[in-house]
Amino acid sequence: MSASGGTKAIVAALGANLAIAAAKFVAFAFSGSSSMLAEGVHSLADSGNQALLLVGGKKAKRAATEEHPFGYGRERYIYSFLVSIVLFSVGGMFALYEGYEKIKHPHEIEHWYWPVGVLVFAIIAETFSFRTAIKESNELRGTQSWKEFVRRAKAPELPVVLLEDLGALVGLVLALGGVLLALGTGDGVWDGIGTLCIGVLLILIALVLAAETKSLLLGEAAGTEDVAKIRAALVDGRTVSRVIHMRTLHLGPEELLVAAKIAVRHEDTAADVAAAINAAEDRIREAVPIARVIYLEPDVYSESAAAAGNNPAKTPGGPAAH
Repeated sequence: MSASGGTKAIVAALGANLAIAAAKFVAFAFSGSSSMLAEGVHSLADSGNQALLLVGGKKAKRAATEEHPFGYGRERYIYSFLVSIVLFSVGGMFALYEGYEKIKHPHEIEHWYWPVGVLVFAIIAETFSFRTAIKESNELRGTQSWKEFVRRAKAPELPVVLLEDLGALVGLVLALGGVLLALGTGDGVWDGIGTLCIGVLLILIALVLAAETKSLLLGEAAGTEDVAKIRAALVDGRTVSRVIHMRTLHLGPEELLVAAKIAVRHEDTAADVAAAINAAEDRIREAVPIARVIYLEPDVYSESAAAAGNNPAKTPGGPAAH
């Protein structure tokens, strides 16, 4: 992910959410609408989430230390996971509680023009933020579907902002529907029902975000295309004849670790092997620039071991063939 693209989407969402949150709280103060209160807390939570993403991006840029020799790239994953927790607890659970209270103790909405006007303004502002996130994501999405993009993206910021903005737009429509039904029927229960729907929506989005960022925290391999490029770059057909086995791991969105056992000729000297490894590392970095940490182990490929099924080329998790 382009860091500038992700930051642009986050800043756009932060500015929109701060303005919307202030407007929603003013509308709640004048109208007493629980949907407006829930939406105000939702926008405030989203603003905090965008601040967390910016902090995570800044902390991830710290240089590696002896205690953390692979750097701090995963800080971005940690802060994105915190976003899902905030969205679940502050946004979703609060909306469920407020909706339940409004259904239990309904009251008529006062000064209806405040919530309706603010919701229309919020929809316009959120649409601008969502459009920015879509535009920045399209530059990276390629031919992937939106579902694939959210699931496979190694940089968490754009998927997080996309899902937050989508949830915000749907939530605003639900809030507007609840307010209009409450005004049309004179029954404040509809306002509470709209608030409950907002809570359910936020919790579902939070669960999706938590699942995706948890996978990144556990450690994901490089994408299929990058793995193929690395394998092709490793083999030169002369000194390096094949890849016996290989593992990749994202140390951060833009930093990849590559560890591989490569087959060399048994008659090669140590100097030949060292030169072949250095050349292979250069080819990998040219093919996949984010492959910054590379460990290559030379070995002699055994056809008999492969035929017996003991070669990692056939059994990826197995022992090396010698």
